[in-house]
Amino acid sequence: MVIIILLSILILLIAVASIFIYKGMRYWQNDLEKTMKAGFIEQQAILPDGSVINYAKGPDNGDALLLIHGQTGAWQDYSRVLPELSKTWQVFVVDCYGHGGSSHEASKYYLQENGDDLIWFIDEIIGKQTVVSGHSSGGLMASYIAAYGGDRIVGAVLEDPPVFSTESDYFEQSFAYQDTYKLIHEYGASEQTECWEAYYLRNCLWGQLYMASSMNGIANYAQWYHEKNKDKPVQIFFMPESVNFTFLYSGMYDHAFGEHFYDYTWHSGICHETLMADIRVPTVFLHIEEQYSEDGILMAASTNDQVQKASELINDCELIELTGNHDIHRFQPEDFISVFERFQRQ
Repeated sequence: MVIIILLSILILLIAVASIFIYKGMRYWQNDLEKTMKAGFIEQQAILPDGSVINYAKGPDNGDALLLIHGQTGAWQDYSRVLPELSKTWQVFVVDCYGHGGSSHEASKYYLQENGDDLIWFIDEIIGKQTVVSGHSSGGLMASYIAAYGGDRIVGAVLEDPPVFSTESDYFEQSFAYQDTYKLIHEYGASEQTECWEAYYLRNCLWGQLYMASSMNGIANYAQWYHEKNKDKPVQIFFMPESVNFTFLYSGMYDHAFGEHFYDYTWHSGICHETLMADIRVPTVFLHIEEQYSEDGILMAASTNDQVQKASELINDCELIELTGNHDIHRFQPEDFISVFERFQRQ
């Protein structure tokens, strides 16, 4: 009887572990397969100066919606919400410059240059009134388009952008600086004896805060995986989706883009106060509420006060405070989709 109980427990543990590993390694494939079945087609637009914007376009089932991913992402980043959104919108989802299949040309790694080219994309490729939405740094880009994109822009959804927190007077107090941009800069200046993923895991802020004793071993595994799978993104079977997703598109990301964030040149000299005040279309601002580390590092995209200030500067803005993961469209897809349902009702 005891043996039967122990075997049952062992089988249950194996089943749970198998489900965890399966979900941790295939989390993106199922979403992408559903997206392509929903009718999305990957294409490229060539600008007059020869720059390339890689994008996917969904079926024409309604008004136009442009989605802009965050740092180190790609258009596929949105796969979890694309099938549902495409039922009532014509969705266009782009790769920013320095990411995915779009041009990897450092002269384009600026808010104004990339923003102006996306406005060209709306005018020349989409060709009709558009709601624009961006996540994280893509949210700042969506803000630029909402402010300066002209009459075709009829609404904006800003998904947890780092408003004010990435300006030079605050940046070093933020998780984004300490966990990502500082490391990108230091890795670029190093001898690069290991892959970026291993270097990041060995030095990342969240690892040092929450599981410092394990990070070297995890980094060593990432390096081993990279060496065995040169043509695949690093994916770690014993880590959750939230970690593996960090590396899914890193092989298609130009670190020079992050370097422009590190030295603050990406912002093109545009202060966030001016940017927010120049938005004149109905806007929804999604914000994951602030958290801090013990030494006062902001563990969120922006502080509650920074976001409150931004929402007050925007002419017509609804602020929605949430708790959870910074990638709202991936980890809280129902909350994300409901915002666009509200736009359609209006």
